[in-house]
Amino acid sequence: MAGHWKEVVRLHFKGPRFKDPALDLGALKELQHFQTMVENTAEELWRVANPDRERIPKNFKDRTRLCLRKIVEGCTATPLEINIGDEEQPALWEEEPEELNQAVDLAMDVFDAAHADKPIPDHFPKVLLAEYARWGQSLAEDESLEMTKGERAPVQVSRVACLRLAAMADAPYEDVVDVVGQVLEADVKNRRFQLWLNDRQRVKLSFSPEQELEVTTALKEYQTLRLHILGRGRFSPDGVLAEVTELKGLSLQKEGEETFDPSAPSIEDVLMAISKQIPDEEWKKLPEDLSSNLDHYIYGVAEE
Repeated sequence: MAGHWKEVVRLHFKGPRFKDPALDLGALKELQHFQTMVENTAEELWRVANPDRERIPKNFKDRTRLCLRKIVEGCTATPLEINIGDEEQPALWEEEPEELNQAVDLAMDVFDAAHADKPIPDHFPKVLLAEYARWGQSLAEDESLEMTKGERAPVQVSRVACLRLAAMADAPYEDVVDVVGQVLEADVKNRRFQLWLNDRQRVKLSFSPEQELEVTTALKEYQTLRLHILGRGRFSPDGVLAEVTELKGLSLQKEGEETFDPSAPSIEDVLMAISKQIPDEEWKKLPEDLSSNLDHYIYGVAEE
């Protein structure tokens, strides 16, 4: 694989089963679960940071993919690394994926708080609580995991911490709302309407006078239009939206339409950013007749 590798986090397996030292193959499921946790956390953080963007970048998963290339000799520490693009080649992304580092840091914050029986960070996506609570299920009572990252103090992942997270996952929570649904009922006088997310799930919302046109239009053309809602709301323990407590924005969307993302950079801006990374001396190496004889320089076609 081209590029170079950089360690992001290190997981230490502790307990009688790992004393040889040897990594029991049963522990591999914990590494896989950690990858899923980090990937989903990074995606949720990206959505919060980019509320106006409809679709996650196509190569997002590549930027959050951790790899195990070795086990540290003499212990059962597993450094998890990410492949970063060749430094000599211009990239469309920054060298290191910020979302990945943020996700790992947040995972450490969550388990650190759970281990100490303290509140978890407010910005943690509560919908992921159950997933976090399931980490470490293959570990025995006398086993644990430890996360280390850079100069940061180690964080314990114990059975007790996971049980505390599981208890939190069984309680209702408040989180970011980003949903699309049909408007099938509206009360203009009291400024209330129902948004149907599917055939079984619906939620009631209030709207402002400035939002009345979008709501009534979505109701009138309910067969072809959908309403995209952004805000905050209360969720049941299983992640079902129960109530929208703060409506930050809404917009009309055609059924089945892929909404244009106005915040995404244009191809011209992307190419311009790439060109600025190329030194002037490299541009000077290009032949003066490149544009008029492009086929010749690319394919070796004889000049006319």
